[in-house]
Amino acid sequence: MIYRFLADFVLAFHFSFVLFIVLGGLLVLRWRSVMWVHIPALIWGFVVVVFSLTCPLTPLENWFRNLGGEAGYSGGFIEHYVSMVLYSNLSYWFHLFLGLILIGINLLVYFYVFMRRNKIA
Repeated sequence: MIYRFLADFVLAFHFSFVLFIVLGGLLVLRWRSVMWVHIPALIWGFVVVVFSLTCPLTPLENWFRNLGGEAGYSGGFIEHYVSMVLYSNLSYWFHLFLGLILIGINLLVYFYVFMRRNKIA
């Protein structure tokens, strides 16, 4: 039972991390210091998508699921939980395109934050 809880905890943390990668730029509008955590997270997320890497949280979740008597899943977190719901049959290149759009939006947010900071100072 504890292993299932741990697997669900890793799942929740993983989902929160992915949301932070996607929406963390908006937090920077309110709290500029979040930027120093968000930029590395954004880079990590982009590298994972571009090089088709497996995030270490995925094997950890699967390991806890196996210890709890459940079956793990193959592939990555995004493919298993997100792609099946949002965009099941999209190509690698479209995922890459979405990642570039995400980075572009965040660059615009960061540009706005820096311009606002320089205007105030």
